[in-house]
Amino acid sequence: FRLALIQLHVSAVKSDNLQRACGLVREASAKGAKVVALPECFNSPYGTQYFKEYAEKIPGESTQKLSEVAKECSIYLIGGRSIPEEDGGKLYNTCTVFGPDGAMLAKHRKVHLFDINIPGKIQFKESETLSPGNSLSMFDTSYCKVGLGICYDMRFAEMAQIYGQKGCQLLIYPGAFNLTTGPAHWELLQRGRAVDNQVYVATVSPARDEKASYVAWGHSTVVNPWGEVIAKAGAEETVIYTDIDLKKLAEIRQQIPILNQKRCDLYGVEMKK
Repeated sequence: FRLALIQLHVSAVKSDNLQRACGLVREASAKGAKVVALPECFNSPYGTQYFKEYAEKIPGESTQKLSEVAKECSIYLIGGRSIPEEDGGKLYNTCTVFGPDGAMLAKHRKVHLFDINIPGKIQFKESETLSPGNSLSMFDTSYCKVGLGICYDMRFAEMAQIYGQKGCQLLIYPGAFNLTTGPAHWELLQRGRAVDNQVYVATVSPARDEKASYVAWGHSTVVNPWGEVIAKAGAEETVIYTDIDLKKLAEIRQQIPILNQKRCDLYGVEMKK
């Protein structure tokens, strides 16, 4: 099946972001994409100072638009971090997924909050405004099972391993690495998660905006189960496409059967909730 990643240029105007995102989703569908993903924080600028202002309930305005365009195009739509979600007085970094009938299939709240301090380069603390999610998120399509993470979640190998154990063949991480962590780790982490678990890994970033308070790395990418980069964007707004070949995935797992050769008598990773 064909996967499309929409590397959107995000402005400060929510309605413009939504309109452009939906237009690009329609374009991707017209080019044969059956699964389409939007970037982290696609309808608001990325930054702790923006989260409260742009927050919505789910369901709400943004998710309603995503539901409608998924149904219109008869696709699976991964809504990036569609919005900062407000629920019970707390804010969450939330990704929603809609099926070809417009129904919401999954809602993933970012599990690991991005709190880092690299002296002289970047300091950022999501936990100043956001609360963490407390569950892992998977959903079924008519093609395969998909596991979800958001950005910083990709650094935690155990999460991807559990998704692999649960039968996921594609992992999707909407993300917004910056100009420090992006060149160092963005592709490296994706290739590691893919080859360790013999799955496809897709990451979808906002386009780079040098004038923004937080500048995203861009370079939305798809990696196959052999660890090869099979599609990659630059820094600008674009849509990239790739075909997910589950036959190739099965062949790789047969050739190097690590899933059957794990020493579960010696070690293990488990999901607690």
